[in-house]
Amino acid sequence: MTTMTEASVREFKMPDVGEGLTEAEILKWYVQPGDKVTDGQVVCEVETAKAAVELPIPYDGVVRELHFPEGTTVDVGTSIIAVDVSGGAPAPQAPAEPQQAPAQEEPKPEGRQPVLVGYGVATSSTKRRPRKGPEAPAQQASAAIQSELNGHGTAQTATPVPPPTAPPQQRPLAKPPVRKLAKDLGVDLATVTPTGPEGIITREDVHAAAAPQTLEPTPTPVVAPTPASAPAPASYDTTRETRIPVRGVRKATAAAMVGSAFTAPHVTEFVTVDVTRTMKLVEELKEDKEFTGLRVNPLLLISKALLVAIKRNPDINASWDEANQEIVVKHYVNLGIAAATPRGLIVPNIKDAQDKTLPQLAEALGELVSTAREGKTSPSAMQGGTVTITNVGVFGVDTGTPILNPGESAILAVGAIKLQPWVHKGKVKPRQVTTLALSFDHRLVDGELGSKVLADVAAILEQPKRLITWA
Repeated sequence: MTTMTEASVREFKMPDVGEGLTEAEILKWYVQPGDKVTDGQVVCEVETAKAAVELPIPYDGVVRELHFPEGTTVDVGTSIIAVDVSGGAPAPQAPAEPQQAPAQEEPKPEGRQPVLVGYGVATSSTKRRPRKGPEAPAQQASAAIQSELNGHGTAQTATPVPPPTAPPQQRPLAKPPVRKLAKDLGVDLATVTPTGPEGIITREDVHAAAAPQTLEPTPTPVVAPTPASAPAPASYDTTRETRIPVRGVRKATAAAMVGSAFTAPHVTEFVTVDVTRTMKLVEELKEDKEFTGLRVNPLLLISKALLVAIKRNPDINASWDEANQEIVVKHYVNLGIAAATPRGLIVPNIKDAQDKTLPQLAEALGELVSTAREGKTSPSAMQGGTVTITNVGVFGVDTGTPILNPGESAILAVGAIKLQPWVHKGKVKPRQVTTLALSFDHRLVDGELGSKVLADVAAILEQPKRLITWA
């Protein structure tokens, strides 16, 4: 890759497109070397673990070079495109092959680095994902990483091979998902032998450390096992099987659900309720002028019913702070709505839903659903949720046992609304009936509190006028 040293060339680095995200995959380039770009013009689309995001360039100029081809995963803070801001048109160059890691830091741009969400990322705190290539650049990158973890301003002298065990005074090198896995399995990363590039601890290393020690003979050196992620090509019949790489939203969802299931003790309660009156109210609201052009469906009233139930039982709207061993009660409700999209399951949320009127809530739900279907949900819209609703009834399912969205205390599953025989006023009549399921974190929500919330939601859906008397 050509090194850009001219003062007129600006390097645009992968921004922090969502709080806590460390990398993104380049899905598509909208420009090529030699193209003119203007401030705010979208130059590429990237996919993070949360959503697909279009990146605008922050200055005018001519594209000098694309540092990575489409399909490459790039760490936050790594330069992805060079732009000549002087206006000179250079000879077009093809996107660089991502075989080698940069041996030195690129010049730091003046001022704060542009980001889309949150605060600017430190230019020296991230490096390009290690690639196969000469050992010298990899050793230099390792030295830079070790230097920053120790809080020094200059790189330390690095040995060619990292020590098998991290020094007591150094923080072991591992990515956030690996640290989460180690925490769930009760493994101290300081005792794990790293096998990844540059001494980084991998998921396989954590699993190996969590396995019974008798399976690992210590006196005799052993050959490193073949990673489980590399199946033998001979066992893959392309005519009868299809393999889909797990990445982006799907990968993040899988990790989040595993972490939630093995961190929070789930309890699920069920109630079957007659929602005939709620369905009648839905039809009436559709004819109301105040709801003209708005999406009016059962989910609207179910959402409002849950908000009223939370108002009556505020302790349900909380989170568990493991580090400080505290229960954090939220005085706001960011209502999450689980949405199935072509990219996978996402849970955007409506901020401060407790303050919205019924028409405002209908408008917010409509925008949330349409944005999710278009694949344009922003990372910020999926952060900070407090409780979630998942409507499995749209698939004809009666109910389920939903898994909590990480960091939340409760999730309400709504089953299919069906015409069923029901005892009404002493007689068996056909009524609109559904089953609700409420899963909650039993560390901070006991059975009484969870039961009260579920009973309140059911009572409101059975008698919608309670929305007025209880609100």
